[in-house]
Amino acid sequence: VINGAMQVAQRGTSHATATSYTLDRWNISQTTDGAVTITQDSSVPSGSGLANSYKLDVTTADTSIGAAQRVFPHQIIEAQNLQHLQYGTSEAKSITLSFYVKSNLTGTYTVLFYNSDASRHQSATYTIDSANTWEQKKITIQGDTASGFNDDNGAGLEISWWLAAGSNFTSGTLGTGSWQNETAANKVSSSNVNIMSSTSNEWFLTGCQLEVGTEATPFEHRPFGDELARCQRYYTRYFETGGSGSNAYLRYGYGTCENTTRAEIPINSHTVMRADPTLETTGTASNYALWQRGSVIALTNLTIEGGGHMNGQLFTLTATASGLNAGDCVGLMNNNSTTAYLAFDAEL
Repeated sequence: VINGAMQVAQRGTSHATATSYTLDRWNISQTTDGAVTITQDSSVPSGSGLANSYKLDVTTADTSIGAAQRVFPHQIIEAQNLQHLQYGTSEAKSITLSFYVKSNLTGTYTVLFYNSDASRHQSATYTIDSANTWEQKKITIQGDTASGFNDDNGAGLEISWWLAAGSNFTSGTLGTGSWQNETAANKVSSSNVNIMSSTSNEWFLTGCQLEVGTEATPFEHRPFGDELARCQRYYTRYFETGGSGSNAYLRYGYGTCENTTRAEIPINSHTVMRADPTLETTGTASNYALWQRGSVIALTNLTIEGGGHMNGQLFTLTATASGLNAGDCVGLMNNNSTTAYLAFDAEL
């Protein structure tokens, strides 16, 4: 598990009506008629040495969850990082998940382990016993001797914390104790809470750790720089802020004008990324500009060259503008915007 201490938040520390990635490596599936806000919070278990937690706050309630609706934060682990588990062989290893959790809503919750390569799953439940109190949970599941993970950079093991689930996921026999072929109805406990039942509900998570074996050891505290580098394999963001002041006209990189309307700008990512990334911007090309011969030239478009990069680390951006001088060196920069940023996204 990456960013199990909820330290890294490149996308920001607050995400309203969240339905996708929020804190680094943490995605959320939220398909109810309600809404949630995800924040990086400072509430942590006493004596844990942790400084941050993942907080889900219900902002719009949904007291009647539809059959196909659900809410679950989750993290997907890259398949090639799971080979040592030896799934698909007689030597398949047990794994133990430990985490701290807190909520005002007591009751039964489900954690689902899902093998994306083989479409197999195993479930486990935990109980929040005391309202608004940090509790540590430890869940051990046996290895799967029937099916393994591909040795590639795709999705391998997905771990999801189910906070609400419709009857499509709760109407069968809960798949605990062993791995089974995917059956949606067997994924979630029929007693699972509905976190969306009230706007008073909130749920916190931190100190997540996944280990080989049947014992949970104390949480491994990694230096922030180490955890950030792990996150940047999947997502890396440059220059969050701009606008008037010291951040105005920050340079992202330098390149060359191919002709009078097009420039190519090579950009290095912070680390080798998982795959060819997509380019994420604020969506307004005028927030970016080229610096050429002392002049600021606003862009009409900014894209990333697809399919091919050097060692997964060097990418080429194509900037379109008017009035360029072919052969000139130009700088790609923030055009005095308070919201502009560049990000590379190679999430699973």
